Amino acid sequence: MRKIEHIGIAVQNLEQSNELFAKLLGKAHFKTEIVDGEAVETSFFQVGETKVELLQATRPDSPIAKYLDKRPEGVHHIAFDVEDIGMEVSRLKEAGFEILNEVPKLGADNKLVVFLHPRSTNGVLVELCQEQ
Repeated sequence: MRKIEHIGIAVQNLEQSNELFAKLLGKAHFKTEIVDGEAVETSFFQVGETKVELLQATRPDSPIAKYLDKRPEGVHHIAFDVEDIGMEVSRLKEAGFEILNEVPKLGADNKLVVFLHPRSTNGVLVELCQEQ
């Protein structure tokens, strides 16, 4: 793993959260994107080499909507940049981590992504990201 790629934050209202984080970080978000496969709209802020990704559900059955049904808004996941996602999945699986989707899928920011179950990572949803 090379660096923290982004920190994902689940929000109820993306527009209001964009305003809040723009005030907090002293800069506007640099892009929004809808990821149909995850039923989410994202907004990205650049903070040094790391990004902050705000996530709002686009459907009531989306993973973010289900997350927010059980918890308040807040940190949803931490994502790590990897050079070879297939190699990392194999390494982590062999080390005993529970992989949620062994086959990488297309995520936000045109990245291949794989998620690790929080049960195997001290309660933190971990995302692996690879540039395409």
